[in-house]
Amino acid sequence: MIQFSNVSKAFGTQYLFNDVTFALGRGERLGLIGRNGSGKSTVIKMITGEEHPDSGQIVFPSDYHCGHLAQHLHFSRETIVDEVCTGLHPDQHGESYRAEILLAGLGFSQDDMTRPAQYFSGGFQIRVDLARVLIAEPNLLLLDEPTNYLDIVSLRWLERFLCQWPNELILISHDRAFMDSVITHCMLIRRAKVRKMRGTTAQLYAQVEQEEEIYEKTRLNQESKKRDMEVFINRFRAKASKAAVVQSRVKALERMGSMEELQDETELDFKFREAPFPGKCVLEAAQIGFHYPPRDEREPQWLIRDLSLQISKNDRIGIIGKNGKGKSTLLRLLAGELTPNAGEIKLSPNTSLGYFGQTNIERLSPKRNVVEEISDVNPTLSRTEVRNICGTMMFSGDSALKKISVLSGGERSRVLIGRILARRSNLLLLDEPTNHLDQESVATMLESLKVYAGAVLVVTHNELILRELATRLIVFQGDVPQIFEGNYDYFLEKIGWDGEVSDGPSARTNGARKGGTPEERRSAAEDRRNRATQRQERARTLKPIESRIKLLEDEICDMEEKIKRTEAELVDASNKSDGARIGALSRDLAVARASIDRAFDQLSAATVEHEAAKAELE
Repeated sequence: MIQFSNVSKAFGTQYLFNDVTFALGRGERLGLIGRNGSGKSTVIKMITGEEHPDSGQIVFPSDYHCGHLAQHLHFSRETIVDEVCTGLHPDQHGESYRAEILLAGLGFSQDDMTRPAQYFSGGFQIRVDLARVLIAEPNLLLLDEPTNYLDIVSLRWLERFLCQWPNELILISHDRAFMDSVITHCMLIRRAKVRKMRGTTAQLYAQVEQEEEIYEKTRLNQESKKRDMEVFINRFRAKASKAAVVQSRVKALERMGSMEELQDETELDFKFREAPFPGKCVLEAAQIGFHYPPRDEREPQWLIRDLSLQISKNDRIGIIGKNGKGKSTLLRLLAGELTPNAGEIKLSPNTSLGYFGQTNIERLSPKRNVVEEISDVNPTLSRTEVRNICGTMMFSGDSALKKISVLSGGERSRVLIGRILARRSNLLLLDEPTNHLDQESVATMLESLKVYAGAVLVVTHNELILRELATRLIVFQGDVPQIFEGNYDYFLEKIGWDGEVSDGPSARTNGARKGGTPEERRSAAEDRRNRATQRQERARTLKPIESRIKLLEDEICDMEEKIKRTEAELVDASNKSDGARIGALSRDLAVARASIDRAFDQLSAATVEHEAAKAELE
């Protein structure tokens, strides 16, 4: 196993890790989660030796090999198969078929196998390097955002491949569904500490939320007790007859120590400004076709042909398909950045467009700062409103005055999203908007898009977003893109992905594709019936516990109000030097606090019981 022992790491005055200890056990597949900048990539860099801890140590087993994607790609072989085979062990030469299997799963065609790596785009070159890492079967596989350069079919293949990975794995991904389907354990980096447990990201977040809620209630209860003790000490300090009691309270107060208040982490808060739209159809495309100019006298290669589309004001449309098929090109056509070679695109006069495109990031002016870029989109915004949007995008204070030229790719992506937030729109065209966001921010954006009062078209390989948002699809598969009237799960059931390689089980793909043997279809139907039965059983099991939790929460609220009233009466009695009333109220207060402590203990136990029952049913 790998052991992090009392590891601390800081950049300047900011700690990423402070005295952190954890271990990666044999065969564990660990998902690293946390806000952007929390230190996820730094964990991987410390394992590979690119970064070193300021204190503490990282212990590796002997003869332990780590595999990760190269920071700078270098290719020297004649074909991509030969490049991947450089990852084979010396006694495995001649097993080039393994390289072909990996490359096919990652989206390369049979014709591609004889081409050099330099022939392909940067994203496909990274896939070649990924195949080279996978074929080596390292003891520890390190993957930092692998979904950013994979299309949806390759992503589904990689998911199935990693589910069968026999060794250790550390994965960073903004795609929560992909991560949860692969990992056995999860670790959250939060406030310079780590929290690791077996299970999914949802289970870990729920556990941490519960622990922090209990911590905060305990802290507030302790602060209340300390205030009471301080009132008593200050009131009776001068009385000789109370000296022993006062001294006892002073020592008890010192023993209590202090619990620091948990600081809220900065979160992105997506609130799209909506422009009213009185009509029904915001955009209409009639038999559009597009191709880029051919390099020679050959016939042009049409990316889009004979596509007709009507977008209503409340549409949620997912655009899906393999890379290079024309998804981003379609958004550029609809946004007016490109002109179709055939057909026509009409926007309603009342349509106000918000467009997030990958190439648009490079169009930000390097000489401007963040405030200037965002205010440029909507001059009617006040400086306070612009600053609020900057803060929403995590550019608060002086960071909002940074020049675009010094920002990272992820920061520039946030500036571009900020520009969309600044202007009012009723049609959003979004091309992979979540690539530079963390899981929490992806979830926040998804919820905002759900309630957005305009139309949304989104290119994404994130199946969670497709499942929860899209009600219609534009599918780039085959010779021409097709409109599919239905959600993503219905598409998988009725059509599915052409040529999808099935190398093993997947929690999200079993029974999803059309066809298969009668036995496979019967098995898929049985799975659906079992899941329905499980949901019913879950409701029967969890409802009594949830009712008990609700009663305890109501009881605690009532007792907290009672304690506040008693404390106010005690202060009044103290001001009036009413000894008898002080004694009676003090006894009432002690009884009430003992009762609320018991209620908190019961609530904590009930919550743990609820989570355990839920995990068992899942």
